Amino acid sequence: MTNATPETCSDPTETAREVLRTEAAALAALADAMPPDFAATVDLIATLPGRVIVTGIGKSGHIARKIAATLASTGTRALFVHPAEASHGDLGMIGDGDAILAMSNSGETAELRDIVAHAARFSVPLIGLSSRPNSTLMQAADFRLTLPALPEACGIGMVPTTSTTLTLGLGDALAVALLRRRNFRAEDFSVFHPGGKLGAQMARVSQLMQTGERMPLVAADTPMGETLIEMTSKGLGIAAVTDGDALLGVITDGDLRRNMADLMSRNAGDVATRDPLTVTPGMLAAGALALLNERKINVLVVCEDGRPVGILHVHDLLRAGVA
Repeated sequence: MTNATPETCSDPTETAREVLRTEAAALAALADAMPPDFAATVDLIATLPGRVIVTGIGKSGHIARKIAATLASTGTRALFVHPAEASHGDLGMIGDGDAILAMSNSGETAELRDIVAHAARFSVPLIGLSSRPNSTLMQAADFRLTLPALPEACGIGMVPTTSTTLTLGLGDALAVALLRRRNFRAEDFSVFHPGGKLGAQMARVSQLMQTGERMPLVAADTPMGETLIEMTSKGLGIAAVTDGDALLGVITDGDLRRNMADLMSRNAGDVATRDPLTVTPGMLAAGALALLNERKINVLVVCEDGRPVGILHVHDLLRAGVA
């Protein structure tokens, strides 16, 4: 075991800065010299009737999995196929209308041989991603995404660092270019991310609001005694006051305190605050939360065409993980 001394060890923080600067410079170089086939690749994938089959092995395989996942989550149907498994039956996953995105920094990865041959045999469009334009992979490819051949950030020229960062960066660029080409929106993104914090942030008010019998609704001529029973039974700290089908106003705990002197002799319409702040069912729940925070209130009436269709309480947002 080698006993390193402080004099022989480099400063780890400075090493980290050196690695990040090297990789950042490489990404900047790629941005300044984008592969000529990039736009054509976007055109191909955007009009593809099938899926993008993403493949690679080793570190390139790990990056390929991430690129496939990013494509799939942003509206481009994509699937990672392991090249070794492809040689043992998974070539059957590649169908008519698909294209293959094969990545190998050297472009000479032996495990890609069968999948590249399959592309040629069945006229499957092949997109090659490599730093060596004259490699076997790139010579076989119909579309060539050539990376700049830059030093790895490891300092010994062997550990995939700069090359994998460039591959990942170009994969992200491809996904975002396709996203914008399709006019992919936040609400589309939420379809593929229904779980966790992100799914909650993308939820609509209509998904979280209280509806039907859970809504504290009273007519304008309802006596306040009955109105208090409705507010208490529903437990949302509010009553929505209606005039026919239309929302007239709301009664909150604050309205009750302000009218305490003669409260029980009045009707709901007399006590209600008119023209309250409302939201629509299609609003993002995160946007509704921002309104609650801005106005320092706990509950909103949800209206559609002037009619109350739901009640949204801050607790509904907390339970869903929006807040």
